Amino acid sequence: MVRKSERQVEVLIEALPFIRQFQNKAVVIKYGGSAMTEEGLPEAVMLDVILMRYVGMRPVIVHGGGPQIDKVIKQQGLQPRFVDGLRVTDAETMRIVEMVLVGEINSNLVSLINRHGGCAVGLSGKDGGLIKAARIRHRRQGARGPQRIDLGQVGQVVQVDPRLLLTLEEAGFIPCIAPIGADEEGRTYNINADSVAGEVAAALAAEKLILLSDTDGILDREGNLISSLNRKEIRRLIREGVIAEGMLPKVEACLRALDGGVGKAHIINGKVPHCLLLEIFTERGIGTEILN
Repeated sequence: MVRKSERQVEVLIEALPFIRQFQNKAVVIKYGGSAMTEEGLPEAVMLDVILMRYVGMRPVIVHGGGPQIDKVIKQQGLQPRFVDGLRVTDAETMRIVEMVLVGEINSNLVSLINRHGGCAVGLSGKDGGLIKAARIRHRRQGARGPQRIDLGQVGQVVQVDPRLLLTLEEAGFIPCIAPIGADEEGRTYNINADSVAGEVAAALAAEKLILLSDTDGILDREGNLISSLNRKEIRRLIREGVIAEGMLPKVEACLRALDGGVGKAHIINGKVPHCLLLEIFTERGIGTEILN
């Protein structure tokens, strides 16, 4: 019978080659979903991130905050509006989005990391010209053909300038990014956090992009986890409708990251305690890995 102490040693030994392999490598983590709201999970995720930094990795966090934004919008007597999964963002909604993402969620994450022995710095994409954005020109098919839909201040990433992130990482900090950007005229845009994470990972040529989801990863038609996929297989699953709705922006972010030189992309269940450590430092992992 293997004693508990012996099993603990085995776990450390199993992690050793991964610690060596990822030494001084950037890993971009998109943090959102239930992992942000269920009791105990935020602390577990941030402890994973802190440990990654302590063993020599360079974690970068990009966070979302949709449910928290919806809550504040309703408290203001307004109703959240979406078109094809994109939040319609007028000036008042943009004010709330920025207040919640930067003033509340980002600040709380930084405090949580620092309280547990890490050293985090909170950023939005507007800091240091980190994320240059542009308005999304959204179209949908109507009865009379394609129709242009005005989503307001909903943006897409035009360019990521990684210099600020590289400077912070070199100094030992953990950057924590709210997915907001600005265009050349200074207009602020709300950007999908998965997309921001993919673009940041590409700009850093990160070793890994890890997206935390509310499911185990990409599932087949029977609901079984697909542990590994390549680009060709992903395109087939999209055509067949197996990959759809909320999983689409995650997969597109992964493909964009791979295009930018990222080694691997992963979609994992953020509701599993210490999901990051299980995915990075064990042989089997727990989610779906996406390869070129």
